[in-house]
Amino acid sequence: MRPIIIAGVDEVGIGPLAGPVVAAAVILGRRCKINGLADSKMLSAEIREVLAEEIKARAIAWALGRAEVDEIDRINILQAGLLAMRRAVAALMPLPTLALVDGIHDPHLHCRARTIIKGDETVPAISAASIIAKVARDAEMRAMDHHFPGYDFSSHKGYCTPGHLAALEKLGACAIHRRSFAPVRRVLVRDLV
Repeated sequence: MRPIIIAGVDEVGIGPLAGPVVAAAVILGRRCKINGLADSKMLSAEIREVLAEEIKARAIAWALGRAEVDEIDRINILQAGLLAMRRAVAALMPLPTLALVDGIHDPHLHCRARTIIKGDETVPAISAASIIAKVARDAEMRAMDHHFPGYDFSSHKGYCTPGHLAALEKLGACAIHRRSFAPVRRVLVRDLV
């Protein structure tokens, strides 16, 4: 009989107007206790960075999955988030026998899955996945700031802030903006006129 291998799964980047959605899957050993694990949104960037390094060093396995902007626009953000989760779990080695997934939506994995509302606050493996995904996506959005100057992606990470909306109004949409999101779509329509 195959041993039960449990992975925590979470995604980040559902709400932003720009950039990919990134998911992580993490398998922590039964005896792996990492102090400070919590929902990534509740932690400072500095603490997330430190915890991400510890998680990567001590986890049995971890992996990232993502859905790109064109996929988000084509299949919608919910389906893109679930796709990113499937990709993260599929990249794990060993493959899990059970995935504990943050939220209410089943990503339809190749293993059993259990959704847990606020799992990133209560389940260490999901918290770890939340942190790994957030650190990875934030780093990518900081890098995008150099490719697309003027939007201040390093500050808001693509989220809908007043500064981001002002830059969008002034500069128009760039290649990593989600064209299916209303504020971006409005600017694109405006620029067609």
